[in-house]
Amino acid sequence: MAGPSVYFRLLRAGMVLARHDAILPREYQAILPLPARLLGKMARWFAQKGEGGPGERLARALEQLGPSYVKFGQFLASRGDILTPEIADGLAGLRDKMPPFSMEEARAALREAFGEHSDTLFLGLEPPVAAASVAQVHRLSLKNGQKLAVKILRPGIEERISKDIEAMALGARLVERFLPASRRLEPRQFVQTLSRSLNLEMDLRMEAAGASELSEIIEPQSRVIIPSVDWSRTNTRVFTMQWLDGAPLSDEQALQKSGVDQVKLAQIITSSFLKNALDHGVFHADMHEGNLFALNDDQLGMVDFGILGRIGPAQRRYLAEILYGFLRRDYRRVAEVHFEAGYVPKQYGVDDFAQALRAVGEPIFGKTAKDVSMSHLLLQLFDVTAQFDMHLRPELVLLQKTMVQVEGVARMLDPDHDLWGTAAPVVETWIRRELGPEGMMNDAYDTLRELHRVMVDIPTAIENAAHIISDARSGGLKLSAQTIEQLTAAKAHGSRWGRRALVGLALAAIAIAMKLWFFT
Repeated sequence: MAGPSVYFRLLRAGMVLARHDAILPREYQAILPLPARLLGKMARWFAQKGEGGPGERLARALEQLGPSYVKFGQFLASRGDILTPEIADGLAGLRDKMPPFSMEEARAALREAFGEHSDTLFLGLEPPVAAASVAQVHRLSLKNGQKLAVKILRPGIEERISKDIEAMALGARLVERFLPASRRLEPRQFVQTLSRSLNLEMDLRMEAAGASELSEIIEPQSRVIIPSVDWSRTNTRVFTMQWLDGAPLSDEQALQKSGVDQVKLAQIITSSFLKNALDHGVFHADMHEGNLFALNDDQLGMVDFGILGRIGPAQRRYLAEILYGFLRRDYRRVAEVHFEAGYVPKQYGVDDFAQALRAVGEPIFGKTAKDVSMSHLLLQLFDVTAQFDMHLRPELVLLQKTMVQVEGVARMLDPDHDLWGTAAPVVETWIRRELGPEGMMNDAYDTLRELHRVMVDIPTAIENAAHIISDARSGGLKLSAQTIEQLTAAKAHGSRWGRRALVGLALAAIAIAMKLWFFT
């Protein structure tokens, strides 16, 4: 049950949004029902005469509300199923910048984190070079000439974000209660996703671990540089890493002076994102131009690993097949994949869904690359999902958001960037490897490993069964709550094993067919 302070914080947020005419904005009054029009007029009694469109006014309101709401706006910018294109475009300019806190506060934070050794560890700390809502970054120059980047959390930021999330969660519950149509958009799950992301961002060890993980999966030929982590100067509230000397993609003048090949850099951004997502199921999920740097030899540097996106093997397969289907204009296969994934309710037909996808896909073919927008395509796909009662998949929110970001940065570097042309070889390679003979062999290997694990457990299971039979004969069979739970789990495991056995039989049949085909 939310306390009075939570309601007050939600009311304050509503008042700030009203002052910026970001609640039921005037531009949409004509299409709103009468009660909403009246509520919008009441809200505008408190509104300032703000400039710009509804998305820009919303962005300014969120910036005024603080760090949690800035992150909320950045997440919201990816939700084309909720926003109109005008609001989405306005939110695209939302940037996470705040005045820095003082050097005295920074040194106090380091002393609190590292104790008496902080002065030695961070001797040579320079004034902040970047300040965001959650943390700020300093350069550290060591005596040996090495340059490091030190990220320090803002004092008291954890408590503030916790209170803001409580207010947002209350708002989501109220929206679902009084606007039942909103439940398809999963507002409560959206806030939960945001909350998990912010909680991870509050522990800078997690960001350091994310940087370390990405550096391990990045292939040398990808030309992407992830800064190495200085674990001796990293803890919950401080993250220290290698300093990258390069031109931030947000600085157009520095980018021009660097002489980097912007066309090649755009291709690196797109291909590296897709390879990480498809091959490893993990990707940098905040790829705006402020977190990307042009380095020497046309290399791309990445920073700010507070948000990593993850998708499981099944979702990676569906993603690859959907992209591949669109690339081949095989709309029926794209529709089938959606049904196989359980994304579309069973009362709808595959052919009808394929027809709707064709209406989205066909207009993009025959156009030049610069005329095909991934963000607009996603907006149209969201319209299709609404028609077929598809619930948004929370695990795909970050993926969709990052795809839009990647396209925006790549097009900024190269207005003629061919997103689809760059994606095609990555997707096709994945399809050949995972769904071709090599993928079949890997699946067969996984099935054999599962079979081996089950066979190892069989003697123990037989011994346990013998004990149960002996106990039943002597004193009757008694089932505790724990025993019932274990039997239920065993039954579920048996069902999974049955499915794996069917897969194994299918793979064996395919292997035999291939042998007959190639060797007879």
